[in-house]
Amino acid sequence: MAQERTGEAVGKPVSNDRQTDLSKLRLLVALDALLRENSVSRAAASVGLQPSAMSRLLGQLRKDYADPLFLRTGHGLRPTPLAESLRLRVRALAAETEALFGAHAVGGPSAPPQAGHAGWGGQALSEAPPLSVRPSRLLEGEPAPEQFAAKLAEIGGDAAPERRLARCIATVGTGAGRSRPLSEEEAEDALAIILAGEADPVQIGALMTVLHYRGPTAVEVAGFVRAMRRHVGAIAPAGRIADLDWPCYLSPKLKTAPWFLHSARLVADAGHRVVLHGNYGEASEERHKLEIAASAAGIPICTSIAAAKTALGSAGIAYLPLSAFAPQIYRLLGLYRLMEMRMPLNAAIHLINPMGGRASLLGVANPSSRTLSRDIALLLGTRELTILGNTRDHAEFTPYRQTPLFRLVGGEVSDLIVPARTAPPAEPRTGLSSREYWQAVWTGAARDERAETIIITTTAAALISLRNHDDFEAACETARGLWNNRSRRMA
Repeated sequence: MAQERTGEAVGKPVSNDRQTDLSKLRLLVALDALLRENSVSRAAASVGLQPSAMSRLLGQLRKDYADPLFLRTGHGLRPTPLAESLRLRVRALAAETEALFGAHAVGGPSAPPQAGHAGWGGQALSEAPPLSVRPSRLLEGEPAPEQFAAKLAEIGGDAAPERRLARCIATVGTGAGRSRPLSEEEAEDALAIILAGEADPVQIGALMTVLHYRGPTAVEVAGFVRAMRRHVGAIAPAGRIADLDWPCYLSPKLKTAPWFLHSARLVADAGHRVVLHGNYGEASEERHKLEIAASAAGIPICTSIAAAKTALGSAGIAYLPLSAFAPQIYRLLGLYRLMEMRMPLNAAIHLINPMGGRASLLGVANPSSRTLSRDIALLLGTRELTILGNTRDHAEFTPYRQTPLFRLVGGEVSDLIVPARTAPPAEPRTGLSSREYWQAVWTGAARDERAETIIITTTAAALISLRNHDDFEAACETARGLWNNRSRRMA
């Protein structure tokens, strides 16, 4: 009877719960492949599926986790912070699954013999071993991924800085199947070593190159930001020293006047403490453009965190040149001339927030970089953020193009699309340099509806970020009032 009951149990269909468990296991194996390969097609090939099947599994994963998990970039798929947080647990599960099948799938207990029609059935006296092959992932003498990971793990947190940085480079740059992104703590330690001047120059180039080639993750850049903040002695947002953080790291190719500085003055006139920090390109003839403009506008130029704190208390606004308050970071960004590529540090510097502003206003034009910047901000605990989605490296509104605003409001995603305005005719600038004309628009000596609209809408974006308004047009009305009642004196 016991045998009969056992037979009945074996013959029953798998329960729905067990089917669900098996389906979830398949999803996790697919997630592991996607995290290893950063490509749907390569992930599909690694587990013997068609790309269309892997795409369906990715769709199901996104639904189950209520998260996109991967974002498309020019370098393939980039994991979201949630996907990164799952990486090690999913890899451990997949590795254990592979080990179990590798140990027992071949050469395990033989199936019971089946009688043949001619009576020659029976069990063999000896079984040949499986075909001996070398795993295709290994080259001659190359260590297995597990051995490589164990070797890196031997380099502890108390190792010499050069060794710790070498571990980070090897972790990121050893190739598909063995490399992984840095954790936030590893990325913070790596950049802290560089900022402390303890890195070999070859190591700096190697780390920045492999991260740029693969594409940095939000977790890695968040670690870089934390290292930068610690290096400069940044003030925590809880200090309530500043209201609005306004990074402005302009490309020397940008030749337009810095209208956004007029907007920052209006926001300060409204009673908000505004901190600008940035630079205008190390090798440019106009590299002091922002200092000259700030000085002309009466914005205090501060060479340290302490000086900026004093300026905020007296003037309500300050400009921190990167070369003055963080020269090591300034020189690192200057490596662009040697590499002709934007490093992950370019994304990190915009979120350094040196004075702990409770809100930030950024300009990020690249679609994948917008979501990356917001993901980084979330990891850093930022609650109020506005990203202008069609300007790069500084926040200055473009009113004559449709402008997406990527926002965090109270730590929650809240996006807004501002429609394009009709552009008025361009005003002639006879006899005035760009700098003179920029000053003349503020003083009223020159009337330029285009420039005034840029200033007003940029001010409105800042007020939105500070949560003075939820409606953009209402914010524009407030900004227009600030513009009409401004003090027209230039320093």
